[in-house]
Amino acid sequence: MKLVLLPAIAGVVLACPALAQEHSATTRKAVRSATRSATVEPIATGFIGGVQVYPFSEGTIFTGYTAPGLVTDIILQPGENLVAVASGDTARWVIGDTTSGSGNGKQTHVLVKPFSAGLLTNLVITTDRRAYHVRLASTSATALSSMRWTYPQDELLAVQRKAEAAQVAAPVATGIAIDQLNFNYAISGDRPGWRPLRVFDDGVKTYVEFPASLGVSDAPPLFILGADGKAELVNYRQRDRFYVVDRIFHAAELRLGLEKSQVVRIERVSRPAKRRGA
Repeated sequence: MKLVLLPAIAGVVLACPALAQEHSATTRKAVRSATRSATVEPIATGFIGGVQVYPFSEGTIFTGYTAPGLVTDIILQPGENLVAVASGDTARWVIGDTTSGSGNGKQTHVLVKPFSAGLLTNLVITTDRRAYHVRLASTSATALSSMRWTYPQDELLAVQRKAEAAQVAAPVATGIAIDQLNFNYAISGDRPGWRPLRVFDDGVKTYVEFPASLGVSDAPPLFILGADGKAELVNYRQRDRFYVVDRIFHAAELRLGLEKSQVVRIERVSRPAKRRGA
């Protein structure tokens, strides 16, 4: 097709109407394709009893089948509060809402019923947690009794929080023989609020214990000092008020600040030799 440009008016070039129509048709095709790709249908393995259970995801359009004379129950997450319900066709559909349960188990139900078969509309449900997009279709007799969702992202966050809580509650170290602990470390230098309370090792790992204020202030990085006095950042992990270093070091420094840095030095002191016969 040959593009024909009309004379410019006020600096705007007007395109041929045929080109505009072609562009509009392409846009509509893209919208239809995207909508079809985003729409999910009920599947046999998705039923629990008579309830169709969809995994929730943002941007997905969930299909709900309805029929005249039957109410389809759209069930929201426990504790989720309804903000608004909007439908593309309010003249031929009955739409209402109610609740069940109480406290943390209270649930909102959006109830829909068509006046006749062969209708198609959409439903947007907004809550204090998310927005649901539902495609409603009415048939002569086949309808979902109810539909609800699972929330994989919420479940993953719950698992992560549980793992984090278990990690916090876990002891800093296990299997340590008390009689093997070495507390012969000297702490010198500045006296910031995060200055370590003590340092000790079990022959394999070194533990730097800080005051409780470490949790509300910046944590200082730990540098190991080599034989030449050069500082090297060492790998360690923080567990509550402890730094756990997977090695033994003879000298190290905790440093915090740029222009006027605070420096705390840690030195491992050799154990005094036992006197013969002691």
